[in-house]
Amino acid sequence: MASRKSFLLRLDPAVHDALARWAGDELRSTNAQIEFLLREALRDAGRLPGGTARQRGRGRPRKDEDGAAGENS
Repeated sequence: MASRKSFLLRLDPAVHDALARWAGDELRSTNAQIEFLLREALRDAGRLPGGTARQRGRGRPRKDEDGAAGENS
């Protein structure tokens, strides 16, 4: 899996609450919703880098998609 870059993002509390509600409606975490929106904006502007990994789909992954899902080690 490709490494992920972490950084601090300061948001107005009302904006964060709106994003969290929208993320819940879309079955995403707030973090995944922010990444989704940024990717959409980059794609629309023609600035999304070519080698960018696909974002995982919405909701919980199916057990057959990820061999480790649901298994205890």
